[in-house]
Amino acid sequence: MLAEMIQRLFERQLDLAVQARAREGEWLADLWTEVAEMGLPLALLSEDEGGFGLSPTETGEVLRQLGLHAVPLPVAETMGANRLLAKAGLPLAEGPAGLARADDLAVEQGRIKGVVTRVAWGADLDCLALAVGDTLYRVPRSGWSVAEAGTALNFHPRPSLLIDCEVADSAPLPRCPMAEGAALRAFQIAGALEAALDMTLDHTATRVQFGKPLQKNQVVQHELAKLAGELACATAAADLAAEALERGDVLGVAAGSLRAREAAGAGAAIAGQMHGAIGYTREHRLHLYTTSLYTWRDEFGGQVAWAKLLGKAAIDAGSAGYWPMVTQL
Repeated sequence: MLAEMIQRLFERQLDLAVQARAREGEWLADLWTEVAEMGLPLALLSEDEGGFGLSPTETGEVLRQLGLHAVPLPVAETMGANRLLAKAGLPLAEGPAGLARADDLAVEQGRIKGVVTRVAWGADLDCLALAVGDTLYRVPRSGWSVAEAGTALNFHPRPSLLIDCEVADSAPLPRCPMAEGAALRAFQIAGALEAALDMTLDHTATRVQFGKPLQKNQVVQHELAKLAGELACATAAADLAAEALERGDVLGVAAGSLRAREAAGAGAAIAGQMHGAIGYTREHRLHLYTTSLYTWRDEFGGQVAWAKLLGKAAIDAGSAGYWPMVTQL
């Protein structure tokens, strides 16, 4: 039921004109108000913490909706930040929030200083759940300024933030924030791939060349099957990452996240190819999803970082421990 409510909200509010405004840098205040009134910022929390107490399956469906509609707001980031803050026993965000790790920041004499790069919607956040070493800090908006403006491939804001504030709310880090973010992105990737597949199926069924729909060509059918396969893999990988996150298995998150990221790149390429040149234009809705897939693929660790983590674990396990390690993921 919650997923249906989310779907109705974004179908009603997120047309191409609104998406274009967001890509020009406008903060969609009215849409955020509706998101907050629906309770989505707290959706991943337990009922005791003020959330919805969702099962893992329900959580995945909610997060996939954010990718399915290419939501141009930090909804997923706020949900993840609040879940991390709640687990650490810190005050929750009162508005949009960010999730970041920056181990090179200086924490001295009661102050935290340094630059956190490429924070989603950093200038519009209420607070930041920031991990430095083994500590989680809740940094309020008054604790940073924008050091450098920036945008992602999907044109959403990714400024770098200059942190300089007194350490107030902090606690031992309950779990890896990069793993938290990677699991969120895996679900968004699965949702965006679903939208890309639906658009590609529709385009190839209605686009006629040489007297027949594109979908009647065997090579196109093969590519559609590959795109559907990438969607299935991304969906399963996101579920794997979420389950691993709950049991504190960072390697499981790495495996699930890495496979979802591989699906993002492969799926975006297939969808773009099947649409031809029109799929690469900003006027076509597919562009919302392919650019988001490339953006999400590279955030919260990226493919290389997670692949290195898995590779090191495999080497450390040795010949005797490799297969048990793989089967436990």
